[in-house]
Amino acid sequence: MKIGIQLYSLRDFCKTTDDFAETLKKVADMGYTTVQVSGTCEYEAEWLAENLKANGLACNLTHYNTDKMIADPAAVADFHSKFGCKYIGVGCLPSWDKGDIKENAISFAERIRPVAETYKNKGALLMYHNHHFEYYADIDGKNIMEYLSDSFAPDEMGFTLDTHWVVSGNHDPIEEIKRLKGRLPCVHFKDLVFDLDFETKNFEKRFAPVGSGIIKFEPIVSALEDAGTEFIYVEQDSCYDEDPFACVKKSYDYLKSIGLN
Repeated sequence: MKIGIQLYSLRDFCKTTDDFAETLKKVADMGYTTVQVSGTCEYEAEWLAENLKANGLACNLTHYNTDKMIADPAAVADFHSKFGCKYIGVGCLPSWDKGDIKENAISFAERIRPVAETYKNKGALLMYHNHHFEYYADIDGKNIMEYLSDSFAPDEMGFTLDTHWVVSGNHDPIEEIKRLKGRLPCVHFKDLVFDLDFETKNFEKRFAPVGSGIIKFEPIVSALEDAGTEFIYVEQDSCYDEDPFACVKKSYDYLKSIGLN
């Protein structure tokens, strides 16, 4: 499995193409060999292909605009093919925080099905990235992750499983990996810590560099090897007062220390 970086972690440094290009150089210098493009400025496919090549990088996964996917899935697949990206991701269930989440999930599955079929015919794969709320919703006795995995064949939808959000959804990442075996070409490694607010005496969940929080990644790596995972993408949604580049370098160094490359 290859160690990648989810560029959403460095989104504040990808707001222009000049900054985006510099960020690609910096992550390549750290040792990363693949990136997930998400949360960046607008870019042309040819520009991205050129800048990836210049830094010895690949882009094997994106999060892309769902409305654009639905409007013209063939054009989106062709766009991704120009920089060699097979896995085209939905970053979040649309309108998950508005209206009835059950109805939103059912509607999403109906609207995204032609996209999944088009991608399959184009040699790509639609990917769905989870948060925590999928595990709390109920659709006829199934949570949303179960509903989606049952509604689509493995060659129609894969899952970018996010370790932090699985734990936040009160689920065991290893059990979820076993359930989705063969459908997890890409995953997100994101750690979790609890920070005590001394004024309120309440604990707050916070994001953390991989290997510095409560999630045990070594058994997760073993489960992913058995599941056929190709790419592990480091992600840290917020670095709070720390330098994001230092955080993602810390994550990379930890994953190298446990035998990944």
